[in-house]
Amino acid sequence: MRKIILLAALITLIASTGADARIKVKGRGANMNFDPASLPPQYAETFNMMTKKCSKCHTMERTVIAIQTGRAPITGQIFDRQAVKAYGIKMLRKPNSEMSKPDIRNVVILLNYILDENKR
Repeated sequence: MRKIILLAALITLIASTGADARIKVKGRGANMNFDPASLPPQYAETFNMMTKKCSKCHTMERTVIAIQTGRAPITGQIFDRQAVKAYGIKMLRKPNSEMSKPDIRNVVILLNYILDENKR
C-alpha cells in the first residue's frame, strides 16, 4: 500500500513539473490569451495587432492551445515553426484578414519566439 502511495506521489510530481511555460497565459476559454507582460517590449505592438486581427475570426484560445500542445486544436496537425509560416501564408490570402505582408511577417516572428520560449 505504501509503495502505491509513493508511486502515485511520484507520478503527480513528474506530471506537474512538465507544464512550466516561459510565456504566461491569462484567462480561460474564449478569454484565454498570452500575458503581454511576459513578452519582451519589442513585441508589444505586434502582439496587440495579432490579438485584434486574429480574434476577428477565432479566439486567441486556439492559438494558445496550439502553442502549448504543439498541435492545432481543430485539425490536430503539428504546430511548429513550419506550421506557423504556413498559417501566416494562409491568413495573408484571406480577403478579410486585413493583414499585410509585414504584419504577417511580424506575427510569424512573434509566434516563433513564443514557440521557442515554451520549449525551454
